[in-house]
Amino acid sequence: MAKQSLGLTQTQTQKLSPLQLQTIKLVELAAQDLEQRVRQEIESNPVLDDSPESDSPEEGGKEVSLDELQQDDYIPDYKTKVNNWGKDPRPEYNTFSVKESFLQSLMEQLSFRNLDEQDYKIAAFIIGSLDDDGYLRRDFSSLVDDLAFRANIEIEDEKLEQILKIVQSFDPPGVGARNLRECLLLQLKAARQSENVQLATRVLEKYFDEFAGKHYQKIMSSMGLSEEQMKAVLKIITRLNPAPGGQIDDSYADAAEQIMPDFILCDDDKQISFVMPSYNIPEIRVNKKYVEMLQNAKGGTEKERKAAATFVKEKLDSAKWFVEALKQRQNTLSKTMQAIIDFQYDFFASGDECKLKPMILEDIAKVTGFDISTISRVVNSKYIETPYKIYPLKYFFSEGLVNKNGEEISTREIKKVLQQTIDSENKHQPFTDEQLVKVLADKGYNVARRTIAKYRDQLGIPLARLRREL
Repeated sequence: MAKQSLGLTQTQTQKLSPLQLQTIKLVELAAQDLEQRVRQEIESNPVLDDSPESDSPEEGGKEVSLDELQQDDYIPDYKTKVNNWGKDPRPEYNTFSVKESFLQSLMEQLSFRNLDEQDYKIAAFIIGSLDDDGYLRRDFSSLVDDLAFRANIEIEDEKLEQILKIVQSFDPPGVGARNLRECLLLQLKAARQSENVQLATRVLEKYFDEFAGKHYQKIMSSMGLSEEQMKAVLKIITRLNPAPGGQIDDSYADAAEQIMPDFILCDDDKQISFVMPSYNIPEIRVNKKYVEMLQNAKGGTEKERKAAATFVKEKLDSAKWFVEALKQRQNTLSKTMQAIIDFQYDFFASGDECKLKPMILEDIAKVTGFDISTISRVVNSKYIETPYKIYPLKYFFSEGLVNKNGEEISTREIKKVLQQTIDSENKHQPFTDEQLVKVLADKGYNVARRTIAKYRDQLGIPLARLRREL
């Protein structure tokens, strides 16, 4: 009989320290979020302060540093302030496009219409229901229900249609449309009614699906149009705006917010480097009154000193972890960005996207010594401004394929060649995916048809049939 025994099995689990947790959270933040996070910490921890230091001497004639007080058992050994950012190279950087609000423009136009109070409220409700592209995507039944519930207005669909027509007469033309077809037709209705505009209107009214599918020969045959007339119709329709709401930016909408790059590339005398702008991230210090609180507590009883020290030390420890986490975030982002620049040096020196090499998260993790998860957190939502354009850091990571010479090349390079090939194709006879396989093979890129189709979809390029032009 087997001998039975009882025993304890000990398992080890790694518990993250408060500093590690703070650092992980800060590393994930993009530049535009870090300022808010720092200010939240300042507001929640009274020990931290971002106010400028007073020019007048403190009591005792000099600034108090916690380093100077570390002989006290109750005080941790770190300085009272941190300024990791250096001089901000772009202090005037703007984060928003200040333009006229789209909804504000429509409401202003509404104010010039002679409507009674109820019709005005209905029109304003319709305007408030438009999406960012200027479309009314909601069905009438839900709008009628909302008007009854929220505004205590009961109307029929016919009345709602009548008020919608008023909104659809506003600028920009096409606003208030319920679908793309109606949006384009509204713009044609507002245009000067030439013969070709009227032809374009007929095409969209009767053959919209055929037009969307680029079945031009069928339209020409059904309407008796010449190739010249069809080309004129195409020219008119393709110049229309499918998203009229995008003509006027909303100053306070997320869509109008510009990217705040976390890094700015510098190329001086062929030396590639970068800076990390601080924007409005405050320089944080330890509030001196808490240091004074510890000093003053020395004159009391032992119990009073310990009570004061316990309270202040708890706040100081929290401040210490946050300040140190900021330093570590700075170091982590800096080392990661430098590793990416070193790896993709040929691209950063030239701006030629075909010079991007295959690179995965593990490549940068090996160089920096950070975990892959850390590199992923750094890369997510971070941007670098280059002399060419602003890139998300994720853009520089891609898998690789091997060309006919046995050299590993980036999928980014293949996509670039694919885009250039399609841009220069004969639009009367665009390349099919099978033909693109052969064209790229002739250029030294051995890519399967399904890979061509995947890259084409990722680039937003339609099928050959939909790229055909007259």
